[in-house]
Amino acid sequence: MKTFLILIWAMALAVTAADSPLYQNDFEKAEAGKLPDGFMVMQGEFAVKDLGTNKVLELPGAPVDSFSILFGPVTNAGVAVEARVLGTAKGRRMPTFGVGLGGVAGYKLQIAPGKKAVDVILGDGEQQAIVASAPFNWESGTWMQCKLQIRKTGDAAWRVEGKAWKAGDAEPKEWLVAADVKEPPISGQTSVLGSPISGTPIWFDELKVTGVGDGVK
Repeated sequence: MKTFLILIWAMALAVTAADSPLYQNDFEKAEAGKLPDGFMVMQGEFAVKDLGTNKVLELPGAPVDSFSILFGPVTNAGVAVEARVLGTAKGRRMPTFGVGLGGVAGYKLQIAPGKKAVDVILGDGEQQAIVASAPFNWESGTWMQCKLQIRKTGDAAWRVEGKAWKAGDAEPKEWLVAADVKEPPISGQTSVLGSPISGTPIWFDELKVTGVGDGVK
């Protein structure tokens, strides 16, 4: 009986470790107009904005380019990153936005409303490539939840999975987009990213990094 209880306790610790937050930030304790400690801007004038009801991380609507900011622990696999993101369209112009793992050159989940798709992208700049894509309908001015994870599935195999859904709704059980890869994921910090093509700000909130278990699911 004692051995059985020890086994159950060990299994519970493993589950807790796999699902425990490694990093969280809702910006409520951050000073408006500045960046919290631990953030590294790669491109863009990111800053905390007080909306009156809550605080968010804002990427201004100008200039129009691709921007990103790094935060959280350095990881490469067995991890998930998620964030709430809000962007708005202006006429036929729509923003792109998402979350990333493995630093600037790692994997990114990007919502691309202009082509009604969600993509998993590897790399940066001229070196980036879409490794998986799926149809996606985006609602302008609506908070969206974005989630990307990487987990090891074999001796030299990893699975990159992403999903996006309307914030406040139940998280979908199925991953919207996925790719099986043989190259080890790059180590680096997690990120949020955006391109304010519509000329309006993009807001990020409730950043979270969580450990995940390995294996085929």
